[in-house]
Amino acid sequence: MTHVVTCFLRHGTDVLLGRRSDAVGTYIGRWAGVSGYVEGDPGDAERDARREVREETGWGDATLVRAGDSVDVEDGDRTWTVHPFLFEVDSRTVTPNEEIATYEWVSPPAIRERETVPGLWAAYEAVAPTVTTVATDTVHGSAWLSLRALEVLRDRAAVADDHAAVASVARDLRDARPSMAAVANRVNRAMSAADRTPAAVRTRAERVADAALDAGREAATRAAERCGASVATLSRSGTVRAALERARPAVLIGESRPAREGADVAAALADAGLDVTLTTDAALPAELGARDPDAVLVGADAVLADGSVVNKVGTRGLALAAARENVPVYVVAAAAKVRPDERVHAEAGEAVDLYDGPAPVSVANPVFDRTPADLVTGVVTERGVLDGDDVRAVAAEHRANAAWDEG
Repeated sequence: MTHVVTCFLRHGTDVLLGRRSDAVGTYIGRWAGVSGYVEGDPGDAERDARREVREETGWGDATLVRAGDSVDVEDGDRTWTVHPFLFEVDSRTVTPNEEIATYEWVSPPAIRERETVPGLWAAYEAVAPTVTTVATDTVHGSAWLSLRALEVLRDRAAVADDHAAVASVARDLRDARPSMAAVANRVNRAMSAADRTPAAVRTRAERVADAALDAGREAATRAAERCGASVATLSRSGTVRAALERARPAVLIGESRPAREGADVAAALADAGLDVTLTTDAALPAELGARDPDAVLVGADAVLADGSVVNKVGTRGLALAAARENVPVYVVAAAAKVRPDERVHAEAGEAVDLYDGPAPVSVANPVFDRTPADLVTGVVTERGVLDGDDVRAVAAEHRANAAWDEG
């Protein structure tokens, strides 16, 4: 049995496919992921995967998202054990070697519509996002997870026999992360706008995902205009980070315990050449008062219909300090993060992250807190800066989209 790696590079919601050239020994002219033989222990196939990605595409620093279970593929008298990997890259720049005749970035269901190497779709499914991915991920924010939810909806629609099967997946995705409004709102938008066929849902999910990527970029552009020369922030928001990298202010950032997402963002911004000061969550309000930044810029997991904001714990304290110091507070979020209601879905971190001793100590370790609307200067979205009336109007849109599942 021959062991090979098959690697999918993802940018946005598309993956890279290459047509195999006559420089390879098998399946010339067929479409494939980045692939090659496992030269050592199959249990260490990631090393082979990274080698093939580097040699065939020029990407030496692709981020590993997932290594899937191996897939046995039979093709005539040949049996291949395929070790699938999913990597994420931050651009579509590719430097192909002689093994790739041409390449394209495609929506993954296109794999099913092309002449590919055997088992390519099965290999993709082994690393593709799932409902469980969306429900259990504790690393990424709601914008990222909403894209993964749309990928799941798209992929399941590509193989579904009827609309009922797609609707069942949509309900699971909608309910997977109740604290993250963008997940349900974007799934509801896709289902509401599509005809009641799997093909229509697949197409609509792809379009909503494209619009989501555009919304994040536009919100970041608009937020960059609000930064001034110095900004205070906390935790991790991809949209906030993009705005800061565009505006390049001096940045004061709280570390965001217990996961310390803020420390990772601080390092990334510093590596990008920004003047960054990292501080503790407890010291952040006092440091804000001492440094008098031009703005506070934070992300959001949800903007409630009343204009209040649910974000990483510590946001409320930072906003209160900003109000005391007369510093404007801007929440940066795509309009999809506006909830259709005012419910707060709490999530709690592990108690052991705060205390693991023998004393009978009760632990409160909330992941999010709620910042009242009167502490928020504006919600910066792809549509502009929203005030209270604007937020209520967006919430009404989301309620209308959610009606696809009524009756």
